[in-house]
Amino acid sequence: MKYTSASERPKSPKMPGESPFSKLIRVILILAFDVGIVWFISNAVINDYIQLVVILAVIGVMFNVIFLVSKAYPYRWMAFGLAFMILFTIYPILFTIYVAFTNYGDGHLLTKDQAVAAIQKVTYLPETGNSYTWTAYKSGEGEYALWLVNPDGESFLAKPGEEIKPAKPGDPGIGKADSKGIPASLEGYQRLNALVAASNKDLPNIKFGLEGDQIIQIRSPKEAAELEIRYVYDKAAGSLLDQSNGDIYNDVFGTFTTKDGKTIIPGYRAVVGFKNFVEFVTSPALRGPLVRILTWNFIFPMVSVLSTFFLGLAIAIMFNDKDFPLKKLIRTFLLVPYAIPSVITILIWRGMFNSEFGIINRILDSTIGVSPHWTTEPIWAQIGVLIVNLWLGFPYMMLITSGALQSISAELYEAATVDGAGPWQRFRKITLPLLLVAVGPLLIASYIFNFNNFGLIYLFIGGGPPIVGASTNAGHTDILISYVWKLAFESGGRGVQYGLASAISIFLFIFVGAITLFQYRFTNMWEEVSENV
Repeated sequence: MKYTSASERPKSPKMPGESPFSKLIRVILILAFDVGIVWFISNAVINDYIQLVVILAVIGVMFNVIFLVSKAYPYRWMAFGLAFMILFTIYPILFTIYVAFTNYGDGHLLTKDQAVAAIQKVTYLPETGNSYTWTAYKSGEGEYALWLVNPDGESFLAKPGEEIKPAKPGDPGIGKADSKGIPASLEGYQRLNALVAASNKDLPNIKFGLEGDQIIQIRSPKEAAELEIRYVYDKAAGSLLDQSNGDIYNDVFGTFTTKDGKTIIPGYRAVVGFKNFVEFVTSPALRGPLVRILTWNFIFPMVSVLSTFFLGLAIAIMFNDKDFPLKKLIRTFLLVPYAIPSVITILIWRGMFNSEFGIINRILDSTIGVSPHWTTEPIWAQIGVLIVNLWLGFPYMMLITSGALQSISAELYEAATVDGAGPWQRFRKITLPLLLVAVGPLLIASYIFNFNNFGLIYLFIGGGPPIVGASTNAGHTDILISYVWKLAFESGGRGVQYGLASAISIFLFIFVGAITLFQYRFTNMWEEVSENV
């Protein structure tokens, strides 16, 4: 429709009217939100989480624009959903990609400034330094004092920020000696029990004495000494000098390392490029169990999908028979595994598969004299995992195939019967092709789910039994995602390795994406087949 003048054009809907009071409340709430977001951003900056700073800044700007700019008014209903999507979906993905290119993990959790500060807290006793036995005293204001005795029996009184002076029991302000020659009290201070003093976490961090003159620090529950800072940081060179032996530690990808390979812990978070990816591909320690894990990772979802699909389909075909007795009651019982939370089901099966006390082995032993070792023998462990997954998955397949079977026209079967097709031919030529068109995408989704079915593997057997000879914590029923979990959180002596785990996660994403694209090609093939049925 054409309009002869601008006045005839329909006007865009106006924003609902807003009272001054509600507008004031909106502005106050946005200001409160801005204060909170600035507080979070400042803490993220202090801890050097720049990626989180950017994400929080984007969310903050988005909220201000949506709730303060009139043209963005319609988007206010989406604001919280968009914020949660950015914070809990987009940010974790981007952060995982970033971490894959860093050394983030045990020993590299701090920023550079935090790591250097922690290293410079390390002290040592130089050859010329003196050591003492000590007794601690505490004032009502929470200040501490030390009574020191050197190996020659000479005694001293030490307080923070004051010169260390020779002293003897009975001197002014000092109580009489006890049976061990230690003053029972100091003026203004109360003597601490030895056990209480030894467990005090503040005492070792206090420097007694005068800076630039003589400093005493507690070294152990029985010894205090003239300690010095062991590592001195050269900011210009980016290196640390070990004053105890003269070693120089240079910064190598977030780890201070000498030329002969000695390192200092902690290091700091640093970008290491493709190091994690290269290690994943080339490291013998990782590559050793990787082929076995990857092979099982493809077998496990394939067998799981095929077994659950065909069992569910067989039950659905039986129930599709109108004359099948008690089918409603039996179908209800068959849905029980689907109704019970999978966590509970997996734990129940784990108990039933117990090699010594499980009911399954008791039945097998009493009937056929066989007691498989479900948790220690690799093949039986894998069979056990597949059985549990079959129990968990067949009710879902039964439901979707039951619905899909109802959509296939009975006329097709009647025509095939007239043409002389038997039951197997009708199933292979009519039922299966048309069924795959309907449930094909669901089968692909089931394959992808089982490809990353961490919950079953971890809860049932923890990826075990262990692969003999593997230098990493890898098991015969581990799939890639459970192996990544172990590398990230259960690496034992290697420590957690978030960077390496993130790099493997990216490989895992590429695998799953490639599998999905490959399998969707078969979905198109099923559709072409259905057109010819």
